[in-house]
Amino acid sequence: MPSLTLNHLHPGDTATIVSVHTEEALHQRLLALGFRSGKQIELIRKASFSGPLQVRIGTTDVLLRRSEAAKIKVCRP
Repeated sequence: MPSLTLNHLHPGDTATIVSVHTEEALHQRLLALGFRSGKQIELIRKASFSGPLQVRIGTTDVLLRRSEAAKIKVCRP
């Protein structure tokens, strides 16, 4: 199964988190929000002009910078 990064998904796509490669402080914040390997994630919307991505993990909606999303590897079902 080929893996890609979160910022390559399109609104409405769901995927499974494979890994998170960020600096420690952001990694801890993402872990606290539920960003863990094996968790299902859905891309809700992409803001225009390189704006943030709105993603949903479980019942939690999170806004991520595109640069942060580029460090989260996912695979589609």
